[in-house]
Amino acid sequence: MITPTSFFKDNLQLLPSIEEVTHINIIDHAGKVVDRIENQPGKQGSLIVYQYLERSFGTLNPQAALHGLEVFAEHTEDAKNRPGAHPNIDRLLEILENGTALNIQVVKT
Repeated sequence: MITPTSFFKDNLQLLPSIEEVTHINIIDHAGKVVDRIENQPGKQGSLIVYQYLERSFGTLNPQAALHGLEVFAEHTEDAKNRPGAHPNIDRLLEILENGTALNIQVVKT
């Protein structure tokens, strides 16, 4: 696992490539896909972080969520101040708050 810096851009440089990833499915405890993060501009930062969390933790549990919030760095504080502006960070905050877990499915080409 990486030791996150205080800048998201720097943290992204420490994480594995998403070159072969087409999207990531977020799956609830019942096996239902509750969200999808596409490999497209504006979503790639979240895609990189979520792929990394899947590789490091295997699931989105409170421990993974806390680490993910550290990786998102300055964007985490912005998400706390502006709920809804960063839905992929909001999800991590919710997991941390309620203790539930979600699964991550990385889909590659």
